[in-house]
Amino acid sequence: MKLTFKHLAPISFLFITFTIAVSLLSGFLKNNYIDSAVLLCANVFFFIISILSLLIQLRGLHNKNPNVFIRSVMGSMMLKMFLCISLTILYVILSGDSFNKRGIFISLFLYLVYLAVEVYTSMMMNKKSNG
Repeated sequence: MKLTFKHLAPISFLFITFTIAVSLLSGFLKNNYIDSAVLLCANVFFFIISILSLLIQLRGLHNKNPNVFIRSVMGSMMLKMFLCISLTILYVILSGDSFNKRGIFISLFLYLVYLAVEVYTSMMMNKKSNG
């Protein structure tokens, strides 16, 4: 079983939808002091890391030992969480006093949405397997 478009469709749909929404609402976001560049960068980051996470989970799904799949799911989610924390700290340090707190909070909510879509996708992958 390979990672197909059917597996990537929910994450791709979320990525495209959020990118279009941020682009269309850029004036509204600017009026409310929300940096759309922070949101778009977070969206790209979550999209890429979700694809990598699904690849790790797919590799674990093919192993005969069912514990490997559980470890791959937990490990990929831990990796995503630590990378998010690291990038947030890096952004705060590099931007100094001009960091966008509202953009960070919206990005953290976006993290939860990507996490839910990723769990849904991994459950669908596991359902089609003999696991």
